[in-house]
Amino acid sequence: MTGYLPPSFFPSRFQILSGSSLKVLAMVIMLIDHTAAVLLSIWQPALDPLFYIGGRGYSAYRICRDIGRAAFPIFCFLLTEGFLHTRNRVRYGRNLFLFALISEIPWNFMFTDTWSYVKQNVFFTLFLGFLGMCALEYFRSAPWKQILCLLILLYVAVKLNADYGWKGYVFLLIMYLLRNEKASQAIVGSCWLYYEWKACFAFISINMYNGQRGFIRGKFSKYFFYAFYPLHITILVILRRLLF
Repeated sequence: MTGYLPPSFFPSRFQILSGSSLKVLAMVIMLIDHTAAVLLSIWQPALDPLFYIGGRGYSAYRICRDIGRAAFPIFCFLLTEGFLHTRNRVRYGRNLFLFALISEIPWNFMFTDTWSYVKQNVFFTLFLGFLGMCALEYFRSAPWKQILCLLILLYVAVKLNADYGWKGYVFLLIMYLLRNEKASQAIVGSCWLYYEWKACFAFISINMYNGQRGFIRGKFSKYFFYAFYPLHITILVILRRLLF
């Protein structure tokens, strides 16, 4: 994709982040979020307010969780880019579903320290969004089929109760449908994320994307990006067992 600058509400000189840079940024933000959820949530000093704004106290735990809200929109953007540029959509969808299954046990232990939890991990939400994009593209000439497929997937998202739920599924569709209108994507996406308004800051980095693939190349690097999700959760759960 050399030489291609995607649409952005920033001037081209500010479009400095490759796809690889966005992946690393999203992984770091997610790690901060999950470290707070798994470890800081049970360490009392991390729960004590560091400062107050408008009478509300902000602890290390709260700050890390607020920072973590920006990870999901970046992953949604990366999924949209991956969908548009992958050479093999079947394999792309298969990987999302495979890692949804792999991640389920670490995800359950993250919240309950048992084999089961009432919610499913975010890979299922991403997979449903991927299927929604497939439906929009495949049935482009039959709008009623598009709507029917999207409604069926919405019903599945509600029943499945995966991370970010049906709202996350709809957000993925917003990211896809407004992919060429970055200002509208940011405005509509931010309005949709009103319940997690800190996530809206993700659109700053998203609009710094330069259209380049970046340094993450090869099968090992690609699958490490997938594997990082269950792997880092597993490590955090083990650390919790050892430390607490």
